[in-house]
Amino acid sequence: MLSYIVWSPKPYIVDLGFTELRWYGLLFALGFIISQQVMFYIFKKEGKKEKQVEILTLYMVLATIIGARLGHVLFYEPTRYLSNPLDILKIWEGGLASHGGAAGILIALYLFSRKYKHISYLWILDRIVIVVAITGALIRTGNFMNSEIIGEPTDKPYGVVFGREVELRVNYLTSAIEDVEVEKVKRSNLIEGSNESRYEYPVKLQIAFNSKNKLEDVKRFSENQLLDKLQEQSITQHLIVPKDAVFDYNEKGGFIYATTYGNGVPRHAAQLYEAISCVFIFLVLFYLWNKNRSGLADGRLFGIFLIACFGLRFLYEFIKENQVAFEDDLSLNMGQWLSIPLVLAGVYFIFQSLKAENRI
Repeated sequence: MLSYIVWSPKPYIVDLGFTELRWYGLLFALGFIISQQVMFYIFKKEGKKEKQVEILTLYMVLATIIGARLGHVLFYEPTRYLSNPLDILKIWEGGLASHGGAAGILIALYLFSRKYKHISYLWILDRIVIVVAITGALIRTGNFMNSEIIGEPTDKPYGVVFGREVELRVNYLTSAIEDVEVEKVKRSNLIEGSNESRYEYPVKLQIAFNSKNKLEDVKRFSENQLLDKLQEQSITQHLIVPKDAVFDYNEKGGFIYATTYGNGVPRHAAQLYEAISCVFIFLVLFYLWNKNRSGLADGRLFGIFLIACFGLRFLYEFIKENQVAFEDDLSLNMGQWLSIPLVLAGVYFIFQSLKAENRI
């Protein structure tokens, strides 16, 4: 049984030189590809024209990206983006809000149902939430690969030490650093003099300096500027390295390696919690549709999705780090406030679907 996990993958699959193929982008695209295939199956089973799925996919892709981006701009950082509106287009710098994506999808599906009048708004909503769930699972997995939307610290055995932020910030400290690695170690492997008793979750930090540097310069840099850098809050929220930390040095393969140890800060892998929840929501919704599609009143699946997805989102926010500073002063964070009306809407749609069934 692992007492904690150190997670620090590269956010990209392959570096092509002029650009990178990233996990997040791949998983985001994969979500729409899988969703389209499921919707082909649903349309075929219900006697709808499969060609309409291609138009629906276009609506969904545009609605999700535009809605999620504008949602982040308006809900989380309006001052920043409204003063620099061109930054809104820089989606590669991050900043997508699932609540904004939900709003975009609702608008897009309304327009879709107006275009194809034989497809009712509630009918398409009931079907689209099935695939939205699986797409959400893949997007949250992408967040995990990026080490973003992290959870609060925890002492649970499945806590995750996110080392990527530490590696990035140390790597950019000087051009003399070629690589930085954060990995889990056993207490028995700590170097002599590192005072192993103070490390509950021992983590090794290894920095590779290029061979252009002298060993004396690396030692001086590591025990001064580097140690000072490691005391910054952006790093100590993931890895706590004592101010009197001991470094070990060795030269190998044309590099000088400086190694020290710290105490990892395990956190909830909130992204994976949401991803796993979305998979279960997908399975439940697909089962209900497949078993009862001719007997369920319109709006039932949509209502179940809103309650399950955003109800769980409301709860998960209690163990997640706030995304922006102003949320620290709120009784509930922005994600929770935005989830409440969607959960209430879910209750409304289920109630209305039950009324409709009783009238039949």
